[in-house]
This record gives sequence, C-alpha cells and structure tokens, in this order.
Amino acid sequence: MDLSALQYALPALLTLVTGPHLLYLIFGVALGMVFGVLPAIGGLAGIALVLPFLFGMDPGPALAMMIGLAAVPATSDTFSSVLIGVPGGAGSAATVIDGFPMSKRGQAARALTAAFFSSLIGGLFGAFVLSFAFVVATPILMAIGFSEQLMLIILALTLVGMLTGRNLAKGLASCCLGLLIGTIGAATATGEQRFAFGTIYLMDGIPLVVVALGAFALPEIMDVLRKRQFIAGDAPLGHGWLQGFRDVIDNIWLVLRCSGVGAVMGMLPGMGGGVVGWVAYAHAVQTAKDKSQFGKGDVRGVIGPESANNAKDGGDLIPTLFLGVPSNGTMALFLVGLTVIGLQPGRAMVTQHQDIVYLIIWSLAIANILGTAISILLARPIAKVTAIPFVLVAPFILVAIFFSAYQSKSDWGDIISLLVVGVVGLFMKRFGWSRAGLLIGLVMSRNLEAALYRTAQVYGLELFLRPLALVILGIAALMLFVTIRAKTRVSSEGDASPELSMPTVNMQFGFLLVLIAFVVAIALDVSDNTFLAKVFPLSVAGLALIFLTIAGIGMVRRSRAPGLIFDADLSDDPETDGSKPLLPFMALMAALPLSIALLGFWLGSVVYLFVFLWLVARKSILYSAINTALLGLFFYVMVDLINARFAPGLLQQLVDLPYPLG
Repeated sequence: MDLSALQYALPALLTLVTGPHLLYLIFGVALGMVFGVLPAIGGLAGIALVLPFLFGMDPGPALAMMIGLAAVPATSDTFSSVLIGVPGGAGSAATVIDGFPMSKRGQAARALTAAFFSSLIGGLFGAFVLSFAFVVATPILMAIGFSEQLMLIILALTLVGMLTGRNLAKGLASCCLGLLIGTIGAATATGEQRFAFGTIYLMDGIPLVVVALGAFALPEIMDVLRKRQFIAGDAPLGHGWLQGFRDVIDNIWLVLRCSGVGAVMGMLPGMGGGVVGWVAYAHAVQTAKDKSQFGKGDVRGVIGPESANNAKDGGDLIPTLFLGVPSNGTMALFLVGLTVIGLQPGRAMVTQHQDIVYLIIWSLAIANILGTAISILLARPIAKVTAIPFVLVAPFILVAIFFSAYQSKSDWGDIISLLVVGVVGLFMKRFGWSRAGLLIGLVMSRNLEAALYRTAQVYGLELFLRPLALVILGIAALMLFVTIRAKTRVSSEGDASPELSMPTVNMQFGFLLVLIAFVVAIALDVSDNTFLAKVFPLSVAGLALIFLTIAGIGMVRRSRAPGLIFDADLSDDPETDGSKPLLPFMALMAALPLSIALLGFWLGSVVYLFVFLWLVARKSILYSAINTALLGLFFYVMVDLINARFAPGLLQQLVDLPYPLG
C-alpha cells in the first residue's frame, strides 16, 4: 500500500478553502439544490447545463463546481419525496415509502432531519471510501468481473424480496412485471425490437423516471386528494426536528451499513441510484426486528435509502476517476467535463494528479456538509407546504410531474406512459400490489439480462469456479432463505382483515386478469424473435404467470392469506374514512394530458390550473388568475434556463404560434 499520496491531502484542502474554488463549490451546491428539489430533474441536467461554461476554466474551480452540483441533489430531492410523495429522483423513490406517511402523520420535520443527517453521514462515508480507494481499492475493483456483477444483481433481487408486501405471490408477480417492462424495446443481445409496436418511442424502452412518477407520485397525490384536506392533517409541523437527529444516532449502525451498500454499489457500472436506494431500504427492513411499521412511516425506511444514496456518489467517482468508466449518466457527463478542462481519468489521474484527486475528495465532503446545512435551514419554511390545503397544491404538482416526465425523451409517449402507469399504480396501491417490487424489477431488468448474456458468453460453467462470485451467490442464497422464512411465518399467521364483498373481490380479480393479459401479450410478441432475444422475457413471463396464477387461485378460493384479497379503501385504516370515489379523480388526472393534447403544454397546463383552482378548489377568479400567471412565468423561465421542451398539442399543429405558446 503506497501512502505517499497522503501528502497531497492537506494542501488540497487549503487550496479549496482559500482560493476561488470555495465560491465555485458553493455555486455548484446552490445549483444542485435547485435541481434536486425539482422532481425528476436531478444532477444530470445540472451537469449538462454547466458543461458549456467549463471551456477555459481552471481545473480546480471547475471540478469544485461540478462536484458540488453532482453531490447535493441526492440530499435536496428528499423534500419532494417526503413532503408531497413525489420522488425527487430515482434514488429517492424508496424514501417515499416511509417518508411520505411520516409527513401525513405530521412528522415531516422528523423525517427531513433524519434524512438530511443520514445523507450527511452517507456523503462523508462516500468521500472516505473514495479516499481509501485512491490508495488500495483499484486492484479489488479490477477483480470484479461480469460474473461477480451478475451475482451482485441476483443478491440485490433477493434483498428486494423483503419489499414484496404482505403477500409473497403478489409481490413476486409485481417484481416480474417490472422485469418484463424493462425488456420492452431493443433486445440486449441482438437489438431486435420487443413489444415496441413499431414505435420509435418504445424502441428504447419506457424511462425509469416515467414509471417512478406514475407508480408512486400520481397514486399518492390522488390518494391525498380523495382522503385528506391537508397532507399533514391537523398535526403540528415544527415538532420532531431534534428527534430526527436522535433517530440517526440510535440507528447509526444501520446508517453505516447502508452507506457501505451505497458506496460499493456506486462503484459498479449500471447500478444507478434507483437500485441503491431500494437495496438499502430492503436491508433496513430485513435487519429490523419489528417490521410492522415499514410502509406506514418507519424512520428507518428513510434513514437507510438516504445514507446509501449520498454514499453512492463517492463510489460513483471511483471507476470514473481511476478507470475512466462512468457508472451512470451523471458520471458520464462528469467524464466529459474532465476532458473539457484537460484532465484524463485512469492511470494518469492516479500518478500525475494526486492533488486534483484530493481536491475532488474534499469538495465532495464539504459539498455534503453545505448541502445538509442549507437543507436544514430551508426545511422549516418548505415543510409548511404540508399545512396548505392540498387541493391548492395538487394541480401545481400534477403539472410539474407531467412536465418532468416529458423531459425524459421529449416525446408524447412520455405523457401517455405516465398516464397509463399512473392508472395501474392507483389500482396497485388500492389492491395491495407491490409498487416497490415493480420499480425495482424495472431497474434491474436490463442489468440482469445483460449480465446473464455476458457471463454465459465469457465464463460459461466456469462461473462457478470463481471464488468471489461464489461468495456473493452464497450470501444471496442466505438472504433468499431468510426472506422466504419470514414471509412463510407471516402467512401462517392468517389475515385479521374483514372479509370483503363479492363485487370487491371481482374487481380485484379483474385487475389480476389485466395483468395476466399484459404478460401473455409480451410473451406472444417476443415468441417470434430469435432465441437470444426471447429467452429472458419468456422466462420472466413464465415466472410471472406462475405467481399470478397462485394469486388468482387464492382469490377464487377466497383465501384468507395476508394481503391477497385487499382493498385499501375498505381497510381499518382511519385515513380511509370518508374517502371519495376513485373514478372522478382519475378523470381529473386525465384532464391535464387531454388539455395539453389540445392546447400544447404551456397553454394547456395554465388553462388546467386556472380551471382547477377556480372550480375544484373553489378559489376566486383573481386568485386563480394570479397563480396561473405565476406558473406560466415559472415555466417560461425554467424552460429557457435548463433548455427543456414543451409538449406540442393540436393547436400548435394548426396554427403557427410564438414561444411559449408554440
């Protein structure tokens, strides 16, 4: 182990805090905070925004700005995840599961401070891992081949087994559905199209952000609209700030373990923040003695994903800096930024630019501290959004969600996919299907299929002669055993929920038939493809049909298995008292894309907002007009700032209109 590089650590810190680097770092942090707060925008758009300004800059300030921008979105995206149930990014989707229920119980302050404090520890942990890797970890990283990557994905899937909800069959079926959705588009091995219907949009598959927003954000918004006047009800917002810090201290080992998970998975190409957050959440559930509150507002469900998401940033930088291999889209743009300022990653970075490496490490650590401090300062005023009547907030969130989704591919397919997934997500939430399983299946799908092909081609059966792969496989088998045992124990306890009426059971059975039809349709579509293109989706479809059939037989037999026949609207949860029918709210949600289809995004969204505030929220015409004008101005500025696009409508095809109407 060569420790001579440590001599550059202190000078790099002095350079960072005494020169213009610190100002650039603060600017990057501020910009990253903004992009993190905006749902589904994230650091990727931020890095893309500053790339043109890097030409001619000195490497130090440029790196400080980029690191500040890339590091803090994982912290600030917690606001929307906790306060309004909208994942700020793919990495914070798991935070919604328990963070938003805490917010609805009036514990937004506690959830936010726990998230920020654990994010800080995770970020510092990631910086430490990066520093350590600078000295010793490169040989270890080189030892992780295709077979080990495959085993790590399998290990992640076994951990996800803990997220299948109360009913194992429905949960595993949800995960298989996510895996199937992930196969839509070009086949990994051959490039053949699968379930794309000849459309250009589906050739690249459905974006993860669209599915995350549809499966989690839209159902949560509709749920609150139907059942509550405020997100947090009458509960106070200001209590629990210190409790959040105490929660992190009380669960410090969980924070450190999840930080380790985030840092290790961040090193692996393709393991984005979405995977890391879910694996950390699954680990938090799996290792908890009392699992009864997960999904209902357990602070450990916030602490785990948040610590892992920030630690991942340090892990992301290891292959990017030392091997020149970006682990995700943000790191790919970061790599471009390095090239723009004249730095080459890889061996030259380790041997010739040790001072730059330590400047990056210190920037990462300080950015996390600044991001946490700013988030805590802003938490109290931003948390007050939960005390505003939700009917006044909901239309703004809906417009922001559809706007964010459209930025994925700038295609109308984004909006249609969001609406379809949103409707499915509504019924999944109501009937107790695992939306987490669906999302994690989608996240894993491409990686799993690609890893299977690569491993089979490179190693064949010699895969089972690689010690590290066998160790990871053994851990995965152990996790699977623990998961099945835990689920079996719960199933044997039976279900204490009241027996549901025949129409309710029939409705759930009808939803199950829709899911079966989707699986069969994909299986039939890919059956004409070549063997390499169809073997993975057909295998997954077969598994999905098995689990769906098990669930269907249980419904026909009116089984009392936990969570099998479940309707959230008829449960004993006091939140469901007085809930309104679902159908009118689905129509309210669908009215926005309809308005956009007719008038284009900018005009359609402002018309929708005005009508919503005036007729649904019953505010005055003046109030509705002022807020509508502010929204229109906001989008006008933001679109120009981040070079985003508005979806066109029928009006734009008929009439040539000036920006932003056209």
